Amino acid sequence: MRTPLHLIAVLAAALLAGCARDAAPPTAAASAPARTDPTAASRVEAWPLPANLPGSALPDLVVAPDGRLLLAWVNSQLGRRHILQFSAFDSAAGRWQSAPMTVAIGNSMLVNRADTPHIVAAADGALWVHWLQQRGDGSQAHDIMLATSRNGGARWSTPLVPYDRVSAQHGFVSLWPQGAASVGIAWLEGGDPALARHPGHAAGNPGATADPDGHDGHGGARTTLRANVVDATLRTGDTATIAASACDCCQTDVAVTARGPLLVYRGRTDDEVRDILATRLGDGGWATPAAVHGDGWTTPACPVNGPAAAAAGDEVLVGWYTAPGDAPQVRLARSADAGDSFAAAVVLDEGEAVLGRVDVAFGDGEAWSLWLREDAQGQSLWLSRRSADLATEHERLQLARLAGRGHETGFPKLALRDGVAYVVWTDVVDGAAQLRGVRVLP
Repeated sequence: MRTPLHLIAVLAAALLAGCARDAAPPTAAASAPARTDPTAASRVEAWPLPANLPGSALPDLVVAPDGRLLLAWVNSQLGRRHILQFSAFDSAAGRWQSAPMTVAIGNSMLVNRADTPHIVAAADGALWVHWLQQRGDGSQAHDIMLATSRNGGARWSTPLVPYDRVSAQHGFVSLWPQGAASVGIAWLEGGDPALARHPGHAAGNPGATADPDGHDGHGGARTTLRANVVDATLRTGDTATIAASACDCCQTDVAVTARGPLLVYRGRTDDEVRDILATRLGDGGWATPAAVHGDGWTTPACPVNGPAAAAAGDEVLVGWYTAPGDAPQVRLARSADAGDSFAAAVVLDEGEAVLGRVDVAFGDGEAWSLWLREDAQGQSLWLSRRSADLATEHERLQLARLAGRGHETGFPKLALRDGVAYVVWTDVVDGAAQLRGVRVLP
């Protein structure tokens, strides 16, 4: 089913030209230098994607319970309506199962390189997809639209908004399968867009994404972190407020552990400390958020550079960008108890070239990390494969050199299936966005 959407242009400018220079000094984060295994060697090969039209961007890549890889993306071309599509890859057969299938189409779909749609499959096989949509009432508010398909994507439900509609900006969503047939959803909710703006995006450090088509700070009130559960009949539960203050425009992420979903996000204190926090959903609701690591990064604006998480049983891997003392870094931390506590963080990469935009995967006793760098020669995409305890780096690969620069390349995605890493990213060639993919085989 094609979902009609109203005609509205949605491009909001970033408001802050730089980030704070009085950041707290870096805390001790790095363990002993990683040992490198010189015998490890993987093969990188091109992974042709069905999203081969110019204008394709905003990828999401996840592994379904049946082992298929689900790829979602948005195609946007000048003079045409935005199209949200997906396709499924059968890793055993080594082929895409179908041509791209359309979820929604329309001009009022909010297309933002940092705030992308997500796709997930529930245990019962149902597909769930979310996207953002401008209201069309003249305000700057926009909503999360959630739809499901129970026949492999051939038909989609009428989209629903998984909360009571308030005049606010909603976005930076995480989706996860909850139980046998439900889906969990977490999101950031800003203040009333009619209020004075809080400075939104920071453009002064390399990891920041001063995105001209991004949010404009989520309003003057503090941004909250909320969550809900939607069942197979599209009934919603009671919305939970997890945190009364979160970083305005950083992505959230969820890893499903053996003890429930663990949600990670960038917090925001009254003193503008923006460290990574984690909370797990249990029988008693969401636990009090706690720091993954005390970076002590103080900055007056949102870096638009959120954390990523992955889990296998009780083991959890979290990766994130930080810049205490104006020193950009990508850090990793591991938990062996489903996120109740984390070992000392490891510095994966550092220096002015580090952009971050991290994704992680965890499986078969190995921790995988994906991130971007940008120097005078342009952007590059990197992959690290480490032992589960993060002490040994088996190999580090430069997967690609990108033609695109700055925020326009968005956020790359990583998924792991049967020991093979699948990577998708956006490049911009001659002004046109396009998706690229590779497989990293042992």
